[in-house]
Amino acid sequence: MRIQDIHQLLAEIGAKPVHIGRITRAWLQGQALDAGTRHQKTEDFLPISVRNGLPAVGEVIEKLVQLQSEHPGGDGSARLLVALADGQMAESVLLPRDGLCVSSQIGCAVGCVFCMTGKSGLLRQLGSAEIVAQVALARRFRPVKKVVFMGMGEPAHNLDNVLEAINLLATDGGIGHKNLVFSTVGDPRVFERLPQQKVRPALALSLHSTDAALRRELLPRAPAYDPAELVELGEAYARLVDYPIQYQWTLLKGINDSQDEMDGIIRLLKGKFAIMNVIPYNSLNDDEFQRPAADRIHQIMRYLHQNGVLTKVRNSAGQDIDGGCGQLRARAERVIRARGRPAESPLPERATEPPSRL
Repeated sequence: MRIQDIHQLLAEIGAKPVHIGRITRAWLQGQALDAGTRHQKTEDFLPISVRNGLPAVGEVIEKLVQLQSEHPGGDGSARLLVALADGQMAESVLLPRDGLCVSSQIGCAVGCVFCMTGKSGLLRQLGSAEIVAQVALARRFRPVKKVVFMGMGEPAHNLDNVLEAINLLATDGGIGHKNLVFSTVGDPRVFERLPQQKVRPALALSLHSTDAALRRELLPRAPAYDPAELVELGEAYARLVDYPIQYQWTLLKGINDSQDEMDGIIRLLKGKFAIMNVIPYNSLNDDEFQRPAADRIHQIMRYLHQNGVLTKVRNSAGQDIDGGCGQLRARAERVIRARGRPAESPLPERATEPPSRL
């Protein structure tokens, strides 16, 4: 379901644009749809037909994204497994410092070899209303001042819905442009469309290797950009919007943690308007990939910093609960298949449902 569909439902019960705007803002803040303001009660603002019809619209909105289970991490994050109206499940992550990571697809077509989400392939797109509903749900738990499109899916493969969600979050959602982060493996449409948008989000590019052949192995269905070409496209966008590009580098022991790769990063990024986010892999017991030792991670950080590349280590939220992107959904699906029926609480961690706000 798209945002326009919600607005159409409101129009059908008699809501004018001014009413739709207030109701939408209340929804995105995690409030009741008929929430008034400090200076104006609902009954003094919304027409009777809208007040009478709002519960039915609220039921539709409530079913967009419903909390299936919450999985708090020791780092202050919390992974949320959410159920959609058609029974599919997605993940979003409450991040420390008022951030939220949202999903834009169920599954993913890129097939990054180290990513659990890609193992299922692409199952379906999320509508723009389903994307922003993740923010509305999260705001029932805590403030959300930053939204990153780094959850399940490749946002560029669902570009229209993601851009609609970004536009709404930047306006009625009250989130600044720089605090909306569009993450991509580097789809050409991103570099064509984002500069044309009224709301131009920050950009995060998945690099993962400076060796073109290795990058193709790690991201088998990503556009075949040479890493240097991808960096030049990122640099042009960074200069246009006047905030730095974030480059994502999932650090894999023995694969892309070599000295040659570190020197390649310096060659590509030194002097660029950029931040390198090093993300040590979230290892599982039966994985073919492993994260480097802590000493090696610190060595990499120091070396890149000393050679002029601003670098941050960004541990994937939820590592202490084996909650890397797509892992919660995959575990839930396995439990449901084993039981042979839908489960109210598919995982052993704490399941919780916030009180209804509609």
